[in-house]
Amino acid sequence: MTISKEDLIVRTIRRNIARNAKKYAAKATVSAMMLAGGVMMASPILSSTVSAATEHWNDASASKTESWSTWKANWDKYSTNYENVSLTPGATESQLNFAYYSKTEETPKVKIATKADMSDAKEVEGKQTQAVAIEGVQYYSNKASVNELKENTTYYYQVFQNGKYQDVQKYSTKSFKNYSFLYVGDPQIGASSGQTSTEGDAMKDNNYAARNDSYNWNNVLNNAVKQNPNLSFVASAGDQVNNNNNEKQYAGYLGADALRSLPVATTIGNHDSGSAQYEMHYNNPNAFDTSGYRNTAKYTEGKTAAGTDYYYTYGNTLFIVLDTNNYNCATHENVMRKAIKENPNAKWKVVMFHQDIYGSGYDHSDSDGMVLRTQLTPLMDKYDIDVVLQGHDHTYSRSYQILDGNVIDYDISSGSVTNPEGTLYVTTGSGSGSKYYNLLKYTPYYIAERTNDTLPAFSTIDFSQDSLVLKNYDYNGNPYADTFTIKKTSDAASTDEVIAD
Repeated sequence: MTISKEDLIVRTIRRNIARNAKKYAAKATVSAMMLAGGVMMASPILSSTVSAATEHWNDASASKTESWSTWKANWDKYSTNYENVSLTPGATESQLNFAYYSKTEETPKVKIATKADMSDAKEVEGKQTQAVAIEGVQYYSNKASVNELKENTTYYYQVFQNGKYQDVQKYSTKSFKNYSFLYVGDPQIGASSGQTSTEGDAMKDNNYAARNDSYNWNNVLNNAVKQNPNLSFVASAGDQVNNNNNEKQYAGYLGADALRSLPVATTIGNHDSGSAQYEMHYNNPNAFDTSGYRNTAKYTEGKTAAGTDYYYTYGNTLFIVLDTNNYNCATHENVMRKAIKENPNAKWKVVMFHQDIYGSGYDHSDSDGMVLRTQLTPLMDKYDIDVVLQGHDHTYSRSYQILDGNVIDYDISSGSVTNPEGTLYVTTGSGSGSKYYNLLKYTPYYIAERTNDTLPAFSTIDFSQDSLVLKNYDYNGNPYADTFTIKKTSDAASTDEVIAD
């Protein structure tokens, strides 16, 4: 049922009356914040309680499978393949971006065709920059984009690398109207470092940890694609690797079988942000450009070494990806404003960032998540963001609809909500099982569902013209946690517009 203007006004008035009561009822969260010089700071008491709860992890050797034995035997080859191709969604659904390392200084080129023999191939050129030296060998970062892709079409591509075109790879577009994408968080290849496997390997050496986590990551993606063959792309909520300058970890992450044909929109996690190697490995569309602004320092203050915010569209949805390791929210608002202005007809608006400002994990929800909550929530409200996708806490949670820091009282017992106000915040667990955190000992007032069964997990989000459906699975493809649907039966005016009327 469409919400009338009168109902929206009544809800707004009720919300204003109840605002203080709801805020103070959430004393476990809100009372831990203090306003100091215009910046929200975490309470020293809560900050001191943060500790790593990493005793839970996914031990690949426990599977005792032939595939694990094969993986171990080939790991030296896998872990030194620094030249895997990284696919990224383009600025629109009809584009596809490429990034890859090479040892040769050359003009990057990509061929795209609809025939497997490449007889109808079109060639595009890109740009190359110097990357890193690995074991005394200089590598270069190559980036290119192909355009004018059609929906529901099989393509074949080749990249020009080290002086020659490499083997043909297959890529298929899906529907541009009704589509599904994979939502994962914190593969964090190498994060199982410090554990001891059932085979007796003490993974103090990051190489063993990367071997373990890459194997699990590969299996999770393979199972996700098998269970959901119509996936259009992956949205990864950050911490792709554990050490931002470790190329073996990047090789393990990018070497997953499914990534030869599945683009990934990555987020800069805190474990990614300290090195420009993140930016060298991914070709993100519409990366924020300060040209045209008088005071560029104002908009790039706090930009991390890994890069910055970006955005893209797919079908009727605008996706905005923020680097929340940068605490300067002027940058984030500027990107959001620009993206929304350029895409005024987007029916759905989705924001993704790493730190979970409405999560339920012990390690971060009561620390950096709280700090960012007060700064980012007003932006989600101001720009009418439908869903925020988060990572960081290695646990699954789904919020109620949140507006102005308050829960909006909808009946969601059916697992759905229609034409809601506010924003839904989702935090996903570990995409590889490299590390799990414990849940908070209490359930925050804003949490509708949460779980941490210490299983590698993934989510799918299905978009159609009028609905968004969130589904959750463990690594075997079994239903995990909950399913939730948001329906939009009309392009109703926002609360601010109604009040202005």
